[in-house]
Amino acid sequence: MDHIVTANGARIPALGFGTFRVSGPDTRRIVPAALKAGFRHIDTAQIYGNEAEVGEGIEASGVKRADIFLTTKVWVDKYGHDALIASVDESLTKLRTDYVDLLLLHWPAGAALAEPVAALNEVVRAGKVRHIGVSNFSTALMAEAASLSAAPLVTNQVEYHPYLDQSRVISAARAAGMSVTAYYAMADGRVFDEPVLKEIAAAHGRSVAQVVLRWVVQQEGVVALSKTVSEARVTENAAIFDFELTAGEMAAIHGLARPDGRIVNPAGLAPTWD
Repeated sequence: MDHIVTANGARIPALGFGTFRVSGPDTRRIVPAALKAGFRHIDTAQIYGNEAEVGEGIEASGVKRADIFLTTKVWVDKYGHDALIASVDESLTKLRTDYVDLLLLHWPAGAALAEPVAALNEVVRAGKVRHIGVSNFSTALMAEAASLSAAPLVTNQVEYHPYLDQSRVISAARAAGMSVTAYYAMADGRVFDEPVLKEIAAAHGRSVAQVVLRWVVQQEGVVALSKTVSEARVTENAAIFDFELTAGEMAAIHGLARPDGRIVNPAGLAPTWD
């Protein structure tokens, strides 16, 4: 599965395996299955509570650490300089590695950005982190974080699915040389009942999940995270690079976006969205 998104010097596998809301035991079991199915991009976060199991799963998989693009995220209570540095060391210990490929600030949370961005740069200089980025940032906050950082930002990880128009964020990211990483691509399961998607899936002899993931990665500079605890689904979700959606099908899926499409909007963490 050698499909790469390049962004400000980073080479990010276009399809990642996410571990949000995956329990410890499930993480330990499913991460090796994902790697066996061809995934080479694993996404976790401090707040998910499963970094240790992700580390165990990678170790158990037999896949070389150097062949895996590993992302984790700093939680908002660790944005002070010393707390962020210490939290990265803790993440590395849990993940059983001496570096992560990508470290993100998980939410803006109304925080002043200068201190956490400076700390991100420090862990890059220390060799603990290869690349840095943000998650759940608006275009204005993306620009602010980029202006504060010596190291380039390589992604903004945001909610993105057929019901949510993220064209402004994607355009701003492209202009800045960044990628966008899409989470919640299945819109918390809503896509599975969507007639437009069912019709496109039938036309290609594919599942709705495969069609949605394909729609994400077929957009320039956009990375998709898929998540499942089923080994069969892992294999299915990995198989999205041997077919293509037509321009008409891409447009039809984009056409599902609606003003109330956003699902994830936690008070106190989320910015004023674009």
